[in-house]
Amino acid sequence: MDRDRARDVVVAAAVAGVVSGAPSTLHALLTRRRPIEATLAAGTMLLPRESRSVPLALAAVPVHAALSLGWAGVLGAVLPARRAAGAGAAAGLVIAALDLGVVGRRVPRIRALPQVPQVADHVAFGLVVGWVLARRRAARRAA
Repeated sequence: MDRDRARDVVVAAAVAGVVSGAPSTLHALLTRRRPIEATLAAGTMLLPRESRSVPLALAAVPVHAALSLGWAGVLGAVLPARRAAGAGAAAGLVIAALDLGVVGRRVPRIRALPQVPQVADHVAFGLVVGWVLARRRAARRAA
């Protein structure tokens, strides 16, 4: 992967990693659940026996960063140049199936999360990654 494409993936991962939790956060607020619960669940992937919120939230940072960067790298390699955002959203469904259906089902705290908002987060992630990649590639072509 060349340097420009690698930068594109890192930027896309960072942007998507930050904004893609909006659907589950909104759902948690509307249903009066703790918005941080998904973060704590991610932290249990690194600290499976931990129950305190602060260590789990801190552990979630590298877990989420690694997953975001890894999946953005995959999407950067496979998304088409045209309609990347839509293809990314569709890819988000596949990522959700793997993350939630294969891995998450083995992690009790992830398994306990409402699944529809989690799937929506994954779709949002793929959409945002595709959109950011498309914008950055188009800007490079125009320059």
